[in-house]
Amino acid sequence: MKIVIAPDSFKGSLTAKQAAGAIYAGVKRVFPDADYEVVPMADGGEGTVQSLVDATNGHFKTAEVLNPLGEPVSAEYGFLGDGQTAVIEMAAASGIQFVNETTKNPLITTTYGTGQLMLDAMHHGAKEIIIGIGGSATTDGGQGMAEALGVKFLTAAGTPIARGGGGLADLATIDTSGLDPLVKTTTVRIASDVTNPLVGAKGSAAVFGPQKGATPAMVATLDANLTHYAAVINQTLGRNLAEFPGAGAAGGLGAGLLAFTQSQMESGIEIVVRETRLKERARNADLAFTGEGAIDFQTQYGKTPMGTAQAVKMASPQAKVIGLAGNVGEGIDQLYDLGIDAIFGILPGVVDLSTAIQTGEANLTRTAENIARVIK
Repeated sequence: MKIVIAPDSFKGSLTAKQAAGAIYAGVKRVFPDADYEVVPMADGGEGTVQSLVDATNGHFKTAEVLNPLGEPVSAEYGFLGDGQTAVIEMAAASGIQFVNETTKNPLITTTYGTGQLMLDAMHHGAKEIIIGIGGSATTDGGQGMAEALGVKFLTAAGTPIARGGGGLADLATIDTSGLDPLVKTTTVRIASDVTNPLVGAKGSAAVFGPQKGATPAMVATLDANLTHYAAVINQTLGRNLAEFPGAGAAGGLGAGLLAFTQSQMESGIEIVVRETRLKERARNADLAFTGEGAIDFQTQYGKTPMGTAQAVKMASPQAKVIGLAGNVGEGIDQLYDLGIDAIFGILPGVVDLSTAIQTGEANLTRTAENIARVIK
């Protein structure tokens, strides 16, 4: 029997590698002689760096960068096992965790630190960068990121504009002559399932601005500034990104990456499936386990358990895919026709969240073992 174990992290409780290990421990008690493929997974969001480094025997690096408020912090990113592909989560440098109710302000928060991470990776030999762009504290259109890479954003007087979404109002010209030469020879793969445009009713400011601290008045200002920013990019580079699907991801970082780097948008889970060689490793599988902290109707929209299940089914249509979750929500019936054969909650009874998090490993191992016993 061949068994694939490929979960995402259980947020706040277990990394994807730890979750995979817990499932493996339970199933192996029942099928000690099975052929196992253990593949930690992610979908481009939090935990992607950890999962890809673990799955490819890569390594981590740390760089000193600026957080969204311009304060120095240490941020971690990874290199895959090939030594030439870096994987970065923009949140490591520019994430919402760096601000609080008092300090969050998308008029001033910047993606400059994300650009610093990218540049550090390039100068350490990265020929390709995978960048997950969820969890941002910013709405600067990726201006800060591009500035860190060497692009100059200037006022009519020829002085640098202020960083942050507010500074874009003063943008008159963009000078790319100082762009680091490595940017032109480095491929950037943007891991995002967000399809929002940069501006408008479904744009970055309107949809995501409020959760980053934007008042209704700020939303209007930011949307106008991003509209102006897109117009200057179009005039300077001939790239019309205002309505481009995904350009509004991470406060418009998607637009900045598309404008100033050699980049393309990709599904986060598809990138992880490809880099971990999940399909190849799942060939001739009889059984597969996946999962994450919660499984519900949203799982079908690019989440790890669904992407994993579909990849396994493509490689081995006969394989049965089991989903495990700390919380099983509504709408899971929709998932049974899309690749997941059965879904199980791992909690032994009614417990508070703190207890569920603390006992996640034991609960996952026990549930996986019991499912394996039924199958046996």
